[in-house]
Amino acid sequence: MQKHTRRHGLILTLSAGFLAVAMLVAGAEAREPEPRPICELACELLRNRIEAAGFPPRLFAGGEVIYASKTLPSFYERRAYRIAWSGNGGPLPQVHDLISSIRRADRDGLRPDDYHLRRIEAALGSLPDMRRVTQPIDPRRLVDLDLLLTDAFLMYGFHLLDGRLDAESIDPEWHMKSSEEDLSRVLEDALGANRVREALESLLPQTQCYQRLKEAWAGYRRLASDGGWPMIPAGGKLEKGSGGSRVRLLRERLAASGDLAADLIHGETVDGVLEGAVKQFQTRHGLAADGIVGPNTLTALNETVEQRLRQVEVNMERWRWLPRSLGDRFIRVNIANFEMDLFEAGEHIMNMRAILGRDYRQTPVFSDIMTYLVINPHWNVPRSLAVEDKLPLIRKDPGYLAEQHMQVLSGWGAEALEIDPSTVDWSGVTPENFAWRIRQAPGPENALGRIKFMFPNKFNVYLHDTPSRDLFEHNVRAFSSGCIRLEKPIDLAEYLLRGYPEWTRPAILGAIEKVEEQTVRLLEPIPVHMLYCTAWVEDTGEIHFRRDIYDRDRAVADALMSLPPTLEEMMVPDDPGAADSQR
Repeated sequence: MQKHTRRHGLILTLSAGFLAVAMLVAGAEAREPEPRPICELACELLRNRIEAAGFPPRLFAGGEVIYASKTLPSFYERRAYRIAWSGNGGPLPQVHDLISSIRRADRDGLRPDDYHLRRIEAALGSLPDMRRVTQPIDPRRLVDLDLLLTDAFLMYGFHLLDGRLDAESIDPEWHMKSSEEDLSRVLEDALGANRVREALESLLPQTQCYQRLKEAWAGYRRLASDGGWPMIPAGGKLEKGSGGSRVRLLRERLAASGDLAADLIHGETVDGVLEGAVKQFQTRHGLAADGIVGPNTLTALNETVEQRLRQVEVNMERWRWLPRSLGDRFIRVNIANFEMDLFEAGEHIMNMRAILGRDYRQTPVFSDIMTYLVINPHWNVPRSLAVEDKLPLIRKDPGYLAEQHMQVLSGWGAEALEIDPSTVDWSGVTPENFAWRIRQAPGPENALGRIKFMFPNKFNVYLHDTPSRDLFEHNVRAFSSGCIRLEKPIDLAEYLLRGYPEWTRPAILGAIEKVEEQTVRLLEPIPVHMLYCTAWVEDTGEIHFRRDIYDRDRAVADALMSLPPTLEEMMVPDDPGAADSQR
């Protein structure tokens, strides 16, 4: 009986166990599987979107073009297509750092809306509060948001680093190298360190020149919002002793731009103080500082605040086109200002006037390394100048070559022979059949003067002396064929040869007097930067403007005002993911 009872109990226990297991199995079958994390779903969707974009990639998000479609895929590929700006709990704090930075883009003359700002803010506003909703968010919306945010960072970063425009397509005479920074890596590091704002700020030009322009731009924008300054009607010259209502407007105008103290705006007579204010204005605008408001000064005075704002924006863009560093020691030539400056360890060492290219032989913008100088150089006349400038003079005056101490050589090689010019029938020579080289001997009348400074480049442009010293007295010095003539070449030579104890200033002058060509290699090669700046701010805080002698500002200003292309302008079919995001 006891044995039977134990067996019966065992059967009941096993039956209960089987029943419990069956109930567990039935319950497991009845429950829905655990949902996949939203970031995992978004990763899969993101990868499909990018892989379906084709080559070259054509990506859209939230109905907007993804402009960095060549850089963006590599960023996501590097991170195995994980979304960057959201977690399973929704958008990360870095999103707000990026939005905050983009909202301040206008401080650099850029437009926040170029970086999807409105679309990003709308997308964020439409997301539910992940702490309060029970249903998971649609991962497609997170993918759209991620693409917009990444594109915004990359494009804004690129514009800070290299400019909003492609320099060479806007200005054919611009030949500076752009940055080679890997912005996708910059973004990855910024997200990892939670330093999105700092990463973007580090991409801006760090030079004082840029920072001062940025401050000046903010001041002019405030002035514009306050109504700007008055226009001065046309009329006769305004000079010391002149009177009338135009003088009162002149006072208001100069006070608005900081050239005249604000408490001196009353009065209708040009006195000594007002004359001094006019001179200061003229100096800031590269005009003859005579204190007289003539046609040129009146034109500069009547440029509107908005026009000056555009001019500052153009020059801020040009600084973004430049290399991040010009060097610890470098020569800078501002073509628009007709001046050369030399800097070392952040100090301004030297300044001198320069003569630059005529409008039809413009000096290009580029950088190279000066490696040697030549004392008493020969001048090998470039073929273009020989046929365009010299050939008509030779035809007109057979004695021209002898008077200018010029030789005719059989070619450009070292084996070239000298040709007697009297044996050439110059009347039958044309630009097409001109087959000689013209070389001018060293001497005081040589077009290169007594010294030239060489930084070999494809433009055949260099710095040199000139016998035409009177041209330095002009305010606008666009007289050369592209090269840069210097006011004080001996000063520059003395500085550049300071590493040679034997090359003192007296030694340089003595070598010049020998009238023998001599090449001297520089112990310390130095970068030379040819720039085109029509607006800048001096150490004193004074902003300077120059006339756009080559008419290069307008194309940059127009391009900066243009809108980025829309979907319709791209003329490509909508991305399937973009269509999904609108559902």
